[in-house]
Amino acid sequence: MSDKQTVLAEKIAAAHLGGGSKRIESQHKKGKLTARERIHFLLDEGSFEELGMLVTHRSTNFGLDKEVYPGDGVVTGYGTINGRLVYVFSQDFTVMGGSLAEAHAEKICRIMDLAMQNGAPVIGLNDSGGARIQEGVVSLGAYADIFYRNTRASGVVPQISAIMGPCAGGAVYSPALTDFIMMVENTSYMFVTGPNVVKTVTHEEVTSEELGGANTHASKSGVTHFKAENDVACLKMIRDLLTYIPQNCEDEAPQQAYAHGNELRPGLDSIIPDNPNQPYDMHEVITQVIDEGSWMEVHKDYAENIIVGFARIAGKSIGIVANQPAFLAGVLDIKSSTKGARFVRFCDAFNIPLLVFEDVPGFLPGTDQEWNGIISNGAKLLYAFSEATVPRVTVITRKAYGGAYDVMNSKHIGADMNYAWPTAEIAVMGAKGAAEIIFKKEISEAANPDQKWKEKEAEYAELFANPYSAAQRGYVDEVILPSQTRIKLIRAFAMLENKVDSMPKKKHSNMPL
Repeated sequence: MSDKQTVLAEKIAAAHLGGGSKRIESQHKKGKLTARERIHFLLDEGSFEELGMLVTHRSTNFGLDKEVYPGDGVVTGYGTINGRLVYVFSQDFTVMGGSLAEAHAEKICRIMDLAMQNGAPVIGLNDSGGARIQEGVVSLGAYADIFYRNTRASGVVPQISAIMGPCAGGAVYSPALTDFIMMVENTSYMFVTGPNVVKTVTHEEVTSEELGGANTHASKSGVTHFKAENDVACLKMIRDLLTYIPQNCEDEAPQQAYAHGNELRPGLDSIIPDNPNQPYDMHEVITQVIDEGSWMEVHKDYAENIIVGFARIAGKSIGIVANQPAFLAGVLDIKSSTKGARFVRFCDAFNIPLLVFEDVPGFLPGTDQEWNGIISNGAKLLYAFSEATVPRVTVITRKAYGGAYDVMNSKHIGADMNYAWPTAEIAVMGAKGAAEIIFKKEISEAANPDQKWKEKEAEYAELFANPYSAAQRGYVDEVILPSQTRIKLIRAFAMLENKVDSMPKKKHSNMPL
């Protein structure tokens, strides 16, 4: 080996060693993989091509001239997942705590630019202590360079962020601008200000895990869409997610080979309880309708009164939005509306057809909801469906009351196909409340008001608590047996495969944020 080859080999070895064997060992003791190990588990074997391996910082402030590492704390490049091109950056916590500064950010921006030019997803594996304070305002500018690219890439190529260690301060905004955030239990956290600052300013005592751990953001804030037990599980989750998502906004949703068989699902015929106030689990409806084993729920632990996630029907990728009568009776509230709206907009941006299962008694009443903006937040879901141009199909399983009927992908806001089960109740409100309003005088003047109320409730229910009035007006395309649902959906989505629709020419919309 020549001297020049030896020099190259030494530089590559130094880059692969990152912050050194002791820091690598420390990373492993915390239950965390190194930056390069994460890329190994994420990408197809042997597909990774590294870019910028020998990049170093150019700062000499505060002793940085004596602490120079090849790669500058982030591994960047491209490779494949299931044979499909992706771009990836993986922050190296063993190098100055994965801190971000000028050269570090330039590497990330480089792969983001390539992703936009070549129409492929960007995956960020975040493990960083934040801005490199020794480089001062340059670090802040470097963050903004990334934020700007996140925003420009939004809706053009999928962006996925995995939080695999600390993510604090300005560092949290880049993941927040991406499409999906994944966190690892017990080893990752996100917050704008850490526990020490919180204690100083508000006198609250809170741990990093309580303030911004995976469980907190998965259930309370909704910041993270997925949580995983460990690094390997998180990386597998990313690989799984990409099987439902196209390469870019001009590509079609992925399809898998599918052999048609018996598509009847007789178990659905008995799934709705006789008592209209009795709950049932909408997950059971979903799993019987979709291809076996294809369900990938998003935001599982947040706003559980609405269910969103990816699945396949006859091998084709779809996005599902469904009311959950087993949680808060399936009502729409602030959290569920924003959760649903964001998911709908993602699916629409990337050409993923939408399937809606509807069983909704209305919007959640109360001062808390009104004062915190249920009007504008509820409008987000309405707006998202109205804006969507992908194939849209709705199945009304039971209740479709009031304004919530309109919001949940009704025919009036552009749904392509609307089905109803015989158990569907499409009305302004429930029969009991409607009877009280319409027949208030008769009830109050009756010898037995309670008896009269029940009579009028039954009268209203007979007239409106069914799908047939809506079907007569064409608001519902077909009333179907539940067991036929899968067959109908396969045919409907096949029929809509070549749907072409567009929004009026505009700079951008002004949705109710």
